[in-house]
Amino acid sequence: MPTLGSTLLLTLLLAIGLVFFLRAASKDRTTVVEVHSPKPPVEVLEGLSGWLTQRGWTPETTDPERRLLQFSGQVRASGPLALLLSVLGAVGAACLGLVLRQLMPALGGWPLLLALLGPVAGLIYRRRAARAESVELRLVSDEAAEGSTLRLRAHRDELIAIERDLGPVLQLASDGSLLHSPI
Repeated sequence: MPTLGSTLLLTLLLAIGLVFFLRAASKDRTTVVEVHSPKPPVEVLEGLSGWLTQRGWTPETTDPERRLLQFSGQVRASGPLALLLSVLGAVGAACLGLVLRQLMPALGGWPLLLALLGPVAGLIYRRRAARAESVELRLVSDEAAEGSTLRLRAHRDELIAIERDLGPVLQLASDGSLLHSPI
């Protein structure tokens, strides 16, 4: 019996881990980064705007007074990740069912039906991860300044893609923390 108790504890910890993974997978990771380029602001903004439009972002707001460009887009959930979470949820629920069946034999095979709850994990992920996102480009540098400094506000993955794809082309320089952070 002590083995079943520890197995139950480990199975419950597995369920808790799945819940935290679901929360982390659909968490908002909007970040603000300042980048500098020796190129003129018009060239940098045109390069960023064209690249974002090419990736499916829609121009939303253009505010010359605030020196702001805003793009919006719909982010989709990852199908393979939703499938993986459904499978992990089903396996975890089946394990919990097996443990409950061993602890309470009078229940018969009913606890094994918990495995049918597995796809709920994928559905929760799909619902939470699919959302509207935005990218904001704000020109920070003065017109008299040499080059251009921009403040970019977007999802962390989009900022990493900008740094990797456009960094060499537009000579963008930031502190590099996006590419070197562990998360």
